[in-house]
Amino acid sequence: MNKIIYNVTVSVDPGIHEEWITWMKDIHIPDVMSTGKFLQNRILRVHGEEENGVTYAVQYTAANRTELDSYFAEHAPRLQKEHVDKYGNSAVAFRTILELLHEC
Repeated sequence: MNKIIYNVTVSVDPGIHEEWITWMKDIHIPDVMSTGKFLQNRILRVHGEEENGVTYAVQYTAANRTELDSYFAEHAPRLQKEHVDKYGNSAVAFRTILELLHEC
């Protein structure tokens, strides 16, 4: 089975993006990783047209789709709610699932 990347793209208000990055690194990502469903994570800055904010991609790598589905069922609602409760419309996310077919 191929690894699965859970990609969360977030547009963050420029006035809070440094605080958001700190919260993600110190609180949220450790909480996600503590679920045991992911092998690794990374934060990437998306460069391009940024009309309403600073855009980031937060990626979590799961060993397979079963692990990701387990995360969605057991942990995602609570963790997503914490993000929305803290940042509301100041950090708007959309999510995609990527299947890793090849890497060197």
